Amino acid sequence: MGKGYEVTAEQTKELRQAMEKPETKQHYKRLLAVALRGEGKDNEEAGSITGYHPKRVSQLVSLYANKGIEALASDGRKGGNNRNMNEAEAAKFLKQFEDQAEKGQVITVEEIAAAYDEVTGKQRKSLSTVYNFLHSNGWRLITPKKQHPGKASEEEIESSKKLNPNAKR
Repeated sequence: MGKGYEVTAEQTKELRQAMEKPETKQHYKRLLAVALRGEGKDNEEAGSITGYHPKRVSQLVSLYANKGIEALASDGRKGGNNRNMNEAEAAKFLKQFEDQAEKGQVITVEEIAAAYDEVTGKQRKSLSTVYNFLHSNGWRLITPKKQHPGKASEEEIESSKKLNPNAKR
């Protein structure tokens, strides 16, 4: 069984003051959960009020007890914007490949990946980075078909040759 941390009345007052100017809604909820525990509520009650699972309330109280009120300001996630280029830079970068494609040249992901590495100054670990980049900018994979979609089957071609005496064999 883990430690049961207690939140004192003085700490509860500090938490309520911090709740007056929270950084985000989530920050407010974390402060509220710990303050409710300081006001005598158990994890179940604090969790039902804040929408947190009782175990998460316990984790927040432990975090507060060990690292202080500053630790409740963020939830520890790093964020999801890992883009190497903004939209304008990406459009400028992809324009060169659009021009090549309009001229009828075949563009491979390897070519785009090499240019991407050069522009970003980073060595990517896999092509999935470039595929995701292209997808997020509205590009899609287009490959030529191995045969014409309207091509007749081999049987039809042979029967056609039998009907046409001028066909080459």
